[in-house]
Amino acid sequence: MARRVLQRSRPSTGGKRLRPLLVYLCAPEAGRTGDGVLLAGAAVELIHSATLVHDDVLDRAQLRRGRPTVWARDGELVATATGDYLFARAFTILAETGDMAAVSELAECTLGLARGEAMQVEQARQPGTTLEAYLERCGLKTGLLFATAAALGGRLGGLGEEALSHLRAYGHALGLAFQIADDVLDCAGSIESTGKPLGTDLLDGTTTYPLLVAASLDPVVARAVELGPERDHVLEVLARVADTGAIARSRVLAHAYARQANEALDELEDDLDTQPLRAVALGVVDREV
Repeated sequence: MARRVLQRSRPSTGGKRLRPLLVYLCAPEAGRTGDGVLLAGAAVELIHSATLVHDDVLDRAQLRRGRPTVWARDGELVATATGDYLFARAFTILAETGDMAAVSELAECTLGLARGEAMQVEQARQPGTTLEAYLERCGLKTGLLFATAAALGGRLGGLGEEALSHLRAYGHALGLAFQIADDVLDCAGSIESTGKPLGTDLLDGTTTYPLLVAASLDPVVARAVELGPERDHVLEVLARVADTGAIARSRVLAHAYARQANEALDELEDDLDTQPLRAVALGVVDREV
C-alpha cells in the first residue's frame, strides 16, 4: 500500500515526500484526525527542503530533481536565505501544535543535521574514510530526520514513549537504508530517474559507501575520489567502481538496514498497523529514484 502511495503522490520534480508520509504512517489511525500530524508532516518536509537548499550551496550543485537549484539560478545569498527561511517556517508550523516536546525533538534533530553536514565537509575527498565514520555521518544527515519524522507521527498520534523509542529505531535504520540506496543510484542510476547527472558525488568529492569500498580495492578509484576526475572520465571511473563489486556490496548493506528497520517494528504490533511501514522499508531499497 505504502509503495503505491509513494508512486501516486510523487510529482515530477517535487521529491518523494517520504518523510511526511512517515509522520502519517507512524500515527495510529485514530490519531490522524486532528491537525497535529498534518502540521508535523509539513514541518518535517520543510526541514528536509531547507537542508537540500543549503546542501546545494555547499556542493555548488547545478541541478536538483531535474531543475536548476536555487543557488544556480539566484546565487549563494538568496539560496542561503531561502534555506534559513524554510528552517524558521518549519518551527513556526510545528509550534502551532502546542506540543513543546515535539518542537524540542525537531530542534535536536536540526542540530544533528548541522553536525552531519560538517562531517560531510570534513570527509570530502578522503578515500580513507572508515565505514564507521561514514555511517555516523549518514545517521546524522539522513537517519536522524527519518527517526524524528517517525517519532513526531507517533507522538502527535497519541503513542507513548516506549512506542516512540521503537519508531525512532525504525526511522534511523530506514534512513541509513535509504541513504546507501541513494549512494548506489548516483553510481548506477540515470539522470532521467534521479534528476541529476550520474557521478555527482564523485565530482563533488562526497565520500559515499560504494565509492569508499571501491577506493579501498582500486587505486585508480581512490585517486579519483581524492583529486576529482575529469568530467569526461566519470563513467570510466564508475565502471571501475562496479567492477570492484562495491555496488553489489552496497545493495546488500542497504537491505540489511531495511531488515533492521522492520525488526524495530516487531514490538509495535498492538499499537500501530506496521504493514505500510514494512512496505516503505522494502520500497526505499528497491527503487529507481
